[in-house]
This record gives sequence, C-alpha cells and structure tokens, in this order.
Amino acid sequence: MFKINISEKSGKTFKIESEAEELVGKSIHDKVEGKEISPELAGYEFEITGASDMAGFPSLDNVEGIGLKKVLLGYGKGMKKRPKREGKRKRTDYKPEGLRLRKTVRGKVISPSIIQINLKILKEGHKKLHELFPEQNKPKEEKKEITVPASE
Repeated sequence: MFKINISEKSGKTFKIESEAEELVGKSIHDKVEGKEISPELAGYEFEITGASDMAGFPSLDNVEGIGLKKVLLGYGKGMKKRPKREGKRKRTDYKPEGLRLRKTVRGKVISPSIIQINLKILKEGHKKLHELFPEQNKPKEEKKEITVPASE
C-alpha cells in the first residue's frame, strides 16, 4: 500500500492510497501513466519526484539501488538543520555554513519497503483532479480574529 501525493503547479496536493504494484522497480524521475496508479487517473502522466520509507528515510536520486546507504550530505534533501546531538547550547547560527553530515538515505528505486511516493503532473487528463477528489477540495480555513474586551 502506497500513500501517493500528487502535486499541481498551483501548489495544491492531492493524496490517495493505492496498491499500484506497477510502481515497484521504477526510479525517481521516471514517467508514470495515470492508469497504472488508478483507473480514474487515465489520461494523466506523472513524474516521480521523491519517496520515503516506513522509517522516514528519503530516497535520493543520486543513490543507486533499493537499500539504505550512509551518504555525506550538505543542506537540502535529507538534511535540514543542525543535528540535535550537537549540544543544548543556543546558537544564533541555526544553519552553520559548510556543515556536512553522514545521513542514512534510501536508493532511488522504488521497492515494497517504500510507503510514500511524491508525483508531479506532466500531462493532465480529461477531468481535473479537484473533480476526481471532491473531498479534498476544502478551502483553507481562515484565521479567526480574537477580540479582547477593553479593560474598564
């Protein structure tokens, strides 16, 4: 069972769960037909942009294979900020320049141990995605303003 996130150019993401066994063996940046994922997505064409496994390790496109590997990373995919083990002392520089760490990542080929796949739309089908998934069309909730009564 894969959790599939499909992102539009507008920034909206549609989430579906699918048993798409055709995706096993494909790698990041491969093109995928919509009917391989779900019959209602026929006519769509997607590109695999990323994936992550059960433990949360991301797939990197420059790591070959399906297994876990330790890779030396700079800031970007797989490494976001200073590690927690660096100490509790507060520092003003939250992202020290030039910091590189050895992190565990997964290879670029999709395997059964991968749980989430991210897709980008290359070609749209006959129906728009917001018509196919009406339950995910909720507009963003507006922030409620809190009024404080004036003190007397």
